[in-house]
Amino acid sequence: MPPPSNLYLFGYNSLQAAIAIFRIVSNFISTGSFYGGYASAGDLICLLQSVAFLEVIHGAIGLVPSGVVLPLMQWGGRTHFLLAIVRQIDEVQELPAVFITFLAWSLSEVVRYPQHAFTCIGSCPYWITYLRYTAFIVLYPVGLFTGEMWLMYEALPFIKKKNLYADFFSAFPFTYYTFVRVLLVLYPFLWLKLYLHLFKQRRSKLRKHDKKKMK
Repeated sequence: MPPPSNLYLFGYNSLQAAIAIFRIVSNFISTGSFYGGYASAGDLICLLQSVAFLEVIHGAIGLVPSGVVLPLMQWGGRTHFLLAIVRQIDEVQELPAVFITFLAWSLSEVVRYPQHAFTCIGSCPYWITYLRYTAFIVLYPVGLFTGEMWLMYEALPFIKKKNLYADFFSAFPFTYYTFVRVLLVLYPFLWLKLYLHLFKQRRSKLRKHDKKKMK
């Protein structure tokens, strides 16, 4: 019988996978277009993204070998995008970039979470592992460039007009508007670190399977 930690991780990842599938289906049924992504799934995705901080904790306490830095980078980037920008600016919530981002996230999680779940109980079909470490090659750039970054760029005029988070940033020599502009420049470089790490994982995971087949 798998240890309790593996049973917990199996349950957590299975639930996230089921919700990710529901998100995709509900998006298409509710909107029927690239518009209305936030209205149909925004609150649910904000909740799930907040709960996803558990993945940082899993790495910190050694439940999974992912470590802390990369999960924290991904969680922080997505949470800032969702809660600090999209949720606070009504004018950008129905833009196609929101739908594209949600769809890319959901599709990647539909593959990622089942792979984690099956791995936790020691029985993951190869095709799921292959899909997990191949789908990101397309989904991650689509989600980042045509989703997150494009949305943040479109949000800049509204951030400046509303003077978002003026009280908080009054303690700094720059505004939130300037912060987001600098973030847009740095975003691809920060993302590239995670992207290249996934390629290293892909080589490692698929090579292990090839070695098993040869034995």
